[in-house]
Amino acid sequence: MDIPQVDTQVQKYQDLAITYASEFGIKILAAIAFWVIGRWLIGVVLRLVNAGLEKQKVDATVLRYIASALAVLLNILLVIGILGYFGIQTTTFAALIAAAGVAIGVAWSGLLANFAGGAFLIVLRPFKVGDVISAAGVVGAVKEIGLFSTTMVTGDNIVTYVGNNKIFSDNIQNFSANAYRRVDLRAQLSGAADVDAAIAVLKKNIAAIANVMQTPAVDVEIVEFQLVGPVLAVRPYCHNDHYWQVYFDTNKVILQTLAEFPAPTPTSAVLMHQA
Repeated sequence: MDIPQVDTQVQKYQDLAITYASEFGIKILAAIAFWVIGRWLIGVVLRLVNAGLEKQKVDATVLRYIASALAVLLNILLVIGILGYFGIQTTTFAALIAAAGVAIGVAWSGLLANFAGGAFLIVLRPFKVGDVISAAGVVGAVKEIGLFSTTMVTGDNIVTYVGNNKIFSDNIQNFSANAYRRVDLRAQLSGAADVDAAIAVLKKNIAAIANVMQTPAVDVEIVEFQLVGPVLAVRPYCHNDHYWQVYFDTNKVILQTLAEFPAPTPTSAVLMHQA
């Protein structure tokens, strides 16, 4: 074979390689540009939708759920559009997605259950964003109800993600549903103490605590008896926002008030019983 002919063929293949590489490189750059611009446009659309829903005074819980679902849908459409630009048949791609969806649905039934649980939480509304709840063993403020999980912030400021299905299938306590709640505490009296006097003083002192409600009034009653003496149930009422302040202040008042009465000791209880 002639050397010039070999050089010609090599040059031909090189030209083809350069041509295909150039076309593919341009498509790659275009796909990256489409992705960046598409993501930017999706952000703009989501901001406009959020602004429109906020003007309509749509509940924050529903708003965030709609925004999450819309973001997922728009991103899927963006990916399909980019694949179509590369010449991949979107109808075939859609069929593959449908077939894969069935297989994934069987394998990831738990994920789909979380999706369904989120939909039920939005429709039935046992709680909303900002409420303090106890669900699935977690107590905290609801930050967001997502497509698959609910984001909660616990009292020690830890962000916790709980599957929607786990929340929906478990007992839910909503501490923010009512305007006020009761603080439940106990106070141990000595068997030698004047119970009626202790109850009267406790009611008066606890009612004077900041943010304790006057109606319903403070409850102080005997709840049980121990060897050392009777145990009092101490139950002030307060607004949900003041629960822990009232809880801790009531403990202090119980300690200060009962210091005026005989200290409970097993010996005094036995002597009172014998007498």
